[in-house]
Parts: sequence; structure tokens; C-alpha cells
Amino acid sequence: QVQLVESGGGLVQAGGSMRLSCAASGNIFRANAMGWYRQAPGKQRELVAVITRGGRTNYADSVKGRFTISRDNVKNTVYLQMNNLKPEDTAVYYCNAGLIPAATYPRPDDYWGQGTQVTVSS
Repeated sequence: QVQLVESGGGLVQAGGSMRLSCAASGNIFRANAMGWYRQAPGKQRELVAVITRGGRTNYADSVKGRFTISRDNVKNTVYLQMNNLKPEDTAVYYCNAGLIPAATYPRPDDYWGQGTQVTVSS
């Protein structure tokens, strides 16, 4: 079964750092674009950062200069390094990826992780 498994998250003080990881598991032919979204209480889910298979990145304005997205194409894993965290970064962070499972090649499907809570205290 193809799925995204997230790790990281937790509680950190403002100004601190945290790293999130998301690994695609199962029999996967290829992982296309991978990214991170977040949803704070009472707000809509928003894009945080996305990275293409070739390494091109795009960030939300609110995290530019503080967050860095990266990936390992061999491990089908995407990372989000978050520095200088602010209380307004508090949210549930979701991993998202376009994956081509070997069983359904060449059709890509959109997958989501289960979400991980990031809480930044002031």
C-alpha cells in the first residue's frame, strides 16, 4: 500500500528550529512534486513549500528565508527545515506528493500524509 508517513513535529519555543520528514512507502515507480501544507485552527489549509523532482522550489511568502524544503529522490522523502519559528507557524503540517505507484503506472495519484502538529510557544 502506497502512503506518506510523516515524522517530526512537536512543541518548540519561538525562534527555535524543527525538521519535518515525509517518506513515501510502498512500491513506487516515481515521486513527482512533493510539498508541505499547513492548517491552523479556524483557517484554510495553505501551501507552505513545494519542490519538483528536479529540485525547483516555491515557498509561501510568510516562510521565505526561514524554511527550506529538500528531498531525496532515492528515498522518496521530502524534508522541511524550519528555522526562526514564530507562534503564527503553529498548525498541523501535511505532506503532499504526486506519486506513481508501480501497480498503476503510468497514472500519477495525489497522496496526503496524516498530518503532524507543530506548536510554537511565545
